[in-house]
Amino acid sequence: MSIQQPIFPWQVFRAYDIRGKITFLTPELVEAIAYGLVCQYQQAAQTTVVIGYDARLSSPAYAQIIQTIFEKQGFDVVNVGCCSSPMLYYSARQFAGNGIMVTASHNPKSDNGIKWIMQGQPPCPEMIQQVAYVASLQFSPQRKVSMPALPHQFDVSYCLQYQHAILDDIQLQRPFHVVLDGLHGSAGRCAVLILQKLGCQVTALRCESNGEFPDHAPDPSQACHLKALTATVQQQQADLGIALDGDGDRLVLVDEHGTIISADRLMSLFAEMCLATHPQHEIVFDVKCSTMVRNTVQELGGQPTMIRTGSTFLKKYLMQSQGQAVFGGEYAGHYVFNDGRGFGYDDGLYAALRLLEFLSQRPDFTLSQALAKYPERCGTEDTYISTYSTDPKSLLADIELHSHQLAAQLSNIDGVRLDFEDGFGIIRASNTGEFFTVRFDADNPVRLNDIRQSFVSMLSDRYPKIAHDILNAH
Repeated sequence: MSIQQPIFPWQVFRAYDIRGKITFLTPELVEAIAYGLVCQYQQAAQTTVVIGYDARLSSPAYAQIIQTIFEKQGFDVVNVGCCSSPMLYYSARQFAGNGIMVTASHNPKSDNGIKWIMQGQPPCPEMIQQVAYVASLQFSPQRKVSMPALPHQFDVSYCLQYQHAILDDIQLQRPFHVVLDGLHGSAGRCAVLILQKLGCQVTALRCESNGEFPDHAPDPSQACHLKALTATVQQQQADLGIALDGDGDRLVLVDEHGTIISADRLMSLFAEMCLATHPQHEIVFDVKCSTMVRNTVQELGGQPTMIRTGSTFLKKYLMQSQGQAVFGGEYAGHYVFNDGRGFGYDDGLYAALRLLEFLSQRPDFTLSQALAKYPERCGTEDTYISTYSTDPKSLLADIELHSHQLAAQLSNIDGVRLDFEDGFGIIRASNTGEFFTVRFDADNPVRLNDIRQSFVSMLSDRYPKIAHDILNAH
């Protein structure tokens, strides 16, 4: 057993990216990971790579460490500077589809991470574990890697290319007054320019990158993070509000009344838009989405397909569908258009612009009117429940066994999901920590309680603490 085994932080290598606290994701580990990435690109006979990074304070230096290792190994490296993940993916298209993004997305400022694409494809979980393995051999905690305090650089030329691509695609028939909240991430700056160039009046909130994230983590899925956005939309009587996460691949919208739109409702509307131009095609969504998404797709004559959670799985599924799947979305706020427009990856701004284009085609058509046919469900947010050191596989197997007594359709592609006529419940092991995520959804509050109670009953004998937490979660 080598002496470094206990210290190597395997936990930062997750199902669809590398992410964790910078106390674990140190400069030394980033350098070791860079060697793992080099091996992967070399095995695929690639020689060029684009590197970008988010607003986090450590990101420019981490990008520099990765660049140095790649250049030492003979790669041509293009550093596009501080950018959103969608802009990095777009820029990578010019360089054989190879890109590395230093970002921890919507996580708190104490974290950082790495995402990458190779020949346009995100890595599968096995590829992430390959990088971890090579990194574990390279990693030496005794070695000290210098961490220069580098400023965030903005490369205007790559930003302009990305802007032009979007401006060539989106056609607004009328202007809008938009409030944009960048949450101090790396996407706000470019997003403001694009909206203005499309003729919109923009009120910008927190659109300058600030890795201190002075208010809170750049996570728009938390309603408490959107108070300024909802208030500003109401005060200014704006047409809608747009919130982007730390690296710009997730979107949350607020309608003209200041109401936060749930992902289920937005996905139903996006499905309607895409099926109108591509009838009978496939719409893809993850296991955390409500019954409404599936029902909407079926009612519109499309084919609903449910897949496991993780934006890399979503993008991969769409890429491999040969154009049959025209849209995919995730409850976490990732939306991917694959209908011959867009670029086949999750871009929060692009999704918002497609919606604005849809609204612009009818005079005085508001977001709340467009969503009126998709009323808000009764549901819980993603709730995190401690595993209390329980083996997740055993617990999920127990639920699966008990569930046969219920009149529900079972899916076990990602945890255990039970679909009833009028709602669903899901429990799955988290990809990011020692907890389960649970979510319940129903037509009305009474059924919501019934579905929750059925999960509690299945767990109360063998897992009383977990059952108690689920019962008391909000």
